[in-house]
Amino acid sequence: MSNALGNHILVEFMGCDPHIMNDVSSIERDMVGAAQKAGATVINSTFHHFSPYGVSGVVVIQESHLAIHTWPEYGYAAVDLFTCGEMDAWISFDFLKEKFGAKQYSAIEMKRGAVQLLTRTDFDISSMREKAAEWRNPEMYTRNVWFTDKDEDQALSLRFTGEVFYDVQSPFQRVRILESYKYGKMLTLDDMVMTTEKDEFHYHEMISHPAMFTHPNPKNILVIGGGDGGTVREILRHEGVEKVTMVEIDGEVIKSCKEFLPNIAAAFDNPKLELLVDDGIAFIQNAAPNTYDIIIVDGSDPVGPAEGLFSVSFYKNCYNSLKADGILIAQGESPKFNEKAFAELNFTLQGIFGKDKAPVSLFFVPTYPTGMWSFQYGIKGDTLPKNIERAEEIDAFVDAKGLRYYNSDIHKGSFATPNFVKTLLK
Repeated sequence: MSNALGNHILVEFMGCDPHIMNDVSSIERDMVGAAQKAGATVINSTFHHFSPYGVSGVVVIQESHLAIHTWPEYGYAAVDLFTCGEMDAWISFDFLKEKFGAKQYSAIEMKRGAVQLLTRTDFDISSMREKAAEWRNPEMYTRNVWFTDKDEDQALSLRFTGEVFYDVQSPFQRVRILESYKYGKMLTLDDMVMTTEKDEFHYHEMISHPAMFTHPNPKNILVIGGGDGGTVREILRHEGVEKVTMVEIDGEVIKSCKEFLPNIAAAFDNPKLELLVDDGIAFIQNAAPNTYDIIIVDGSDPVGPAEGLFSVSFYKNCYNSLKADGILIAQGESPKFNEKAFAELNFTLQGIFGKDKAPVSLFFVPTYPTGMWSFQYGIKGDTLPKNIERAEEIDAFVDAKGLRYYNSDIHKGSFATPNFVKTLLK
């Protein structure tokens, strides 16, 4: 008989591959594999990914648990291997060292629960056994793998299946398609949620239809970004549109969404669409003046390849490329999540289009941090979105096209801003 109830190995893996250290799905797979390699019975796995980097997780096994926390920026992982019974935790250690690509390591082994210091107590466990039977684990262990999109102060977490359908590091960003339990498949860029199957219509209907019904006769539309395809899908529902030019810098985004999010990327084969894999910032800089009725800037947060989409020079070029009655719409960040970028973008648009011609539209997307998001407008003509009187036409269109978020009431109501937003915009 062993002289201890458990064996605890505290491990530090150093010089690990930082990409592995930031990949929650592969870490979960390897931690479960480490347990199974040593002959353990896996009961449950729970793992969280933190944006922009870091993974925490635990694999509960019949013989106790394996736990980990990673710091990808240091290529470092702290791992606990706690076992009881006959399981050899050093087998798990060797397995993880290889999988993580660790160049260095340290390990301390401790015996837990010294038998000579404990007194065994006999008690009736029959009722406990009956209760435990109700919670017996199914044949497949329960997986809890969590994707977290966060900043320094707040976060959004989605439980996903742990499966990764697409994972490519493009020249611009890491492009992945994951699958969440609640919202279906989702596109993430550099570990930020961009769109999901279940709530994408909130975003794509609101970035397109208010402007399309505000402009008197939109025929020539430019979309910068929008690689998932949802925005051009909505624009092309309007039969009067003659041409849509879409400029997306990252072809991997288009490729991944065409393969795994086909309902969103449904319009890429439309003959009215000219699809360019190119730099939208350079494209608009070289665009001819007075060309477009509507320009839609469907970009991500102001980091990485989208950073230039928040600059003054970019929006001046957009203004020049719009016709006299043209409309600009831009992904405008959240007044609760990224207040600084939200306010600065509006100040930029006010400075270019005019103080009273830069309205803000608020809407809600459950999978965006805080849930509240915005589109910001630049109106070159005289027609403001909140003043249009086309309710019957809008609602007939909504019914005919089966829209699920946008309608005539939402059109007007989205331009009503709470007092705290009015304060931000001052």
